Amino acid sequence: MKTSFALHCLSVAIIESLAGILGDGIILAACSLSCIGSKTWPPYDMIMISLSSSRFILQSWNILEYLMSIFYENFFCQENVNVASKTIFTFLNYSSLWFGAWLSVFYCIKVASFAQSFFIWLKLRIARLVPWMLLTSWFCSVTTAVPFAWDLYSVHKNITAPSSVTNSSAWTTTRIDSSGLLFFLYNVGVAMPLILSVVSSILLVWSLWIHTRQMQNNASGFRDPSLEAHTKAIKSVCSLLIFYVTYYIAFSFLLYNLFLYFSTPKSICIAVMAACPTGHSIVLIWSNPKFRELPARIWHHISCSVRTTSI
Repeated sequence: MKTSFALHCLSVAIIESLAGILGDGIILAACSLSCIGSKTWPPYDMIMISLSSSRFILQSWNILEYLMSIFYENFFCQENVNVASKTIFTFLNYSSLWFGAWLSVFYCIKVASFAQSFFIWLKLRIARLVPWMLLTSWFCSVTTAVPFAWDLYSVHKNITAPSSVTNSSAWTTTRIDSSGLLFFLYNVGVAMPLILSVVSSILLVWSLWIHTRQMQNNASGFRDPSLEAHTKAIKSVCSLLIFYVTYYIAFSFLLYNLFLYFSTPKSICIAVMAACPTGHSIVLIWSNPKFRELPARIWHHISCSVRTTSI
């Protein structure tokens, strides 16, 4: 039964997802425009196109799920619909987590300054490695998400089978095996991008902090644009890491089904999960002038068109 608080959280999640769709649409349009006509796509734009497109689809799918759960709850809870919804949801979440992790890795390799030979090797070859990194992410997301449909379906059949047909010990063993497989797949799908994101963010912040302290010691008292840029980069990376970890925690609670449907904790997790990608997109737009210029150009074009029409 849907409570007023659950409906409120779902409404907030829909608004947050709509804002995220707008932000991801801006990022996707800006990166796509810069890649049109060029024979080779910059690695940063390739990562941002993959990340923004996966989140665009994810948030659109989430809005559809929220609306279905509010207005068509009986249809949404059907076996086939529920299994397909959870499988698609898991795949899109894994994809966005992987692409977000590769963005952190790319920032670390391009911006951080370490003297290790392996780091220098990565810095020189990152442009050629990015396409393979993205393809690997798609493959890992599919590999870890599709089996969820099989295991969820088998668990559902064991739960709904008549007691005269189902052997209790066999049902318990099958359920434990299915839960163990899902637990393993979840950790494989989430642990690696989480580790990559956390480690690369820590290394980048560490490098930027050392560089910032050196510039502060050498500062002559005047305003240093380079110092401000490094400070802004540290704030951006820290905020992205906070969004990533918060999203991971809320996603874990939902995936493990720890709370009842439409319960207060689950409703809060849904609202938090919708807010984190949106906040991430806002930070990306705020930290990149190319993303900020596109809405200004669109607004200027619309204003000029309105003025011309009115005249």
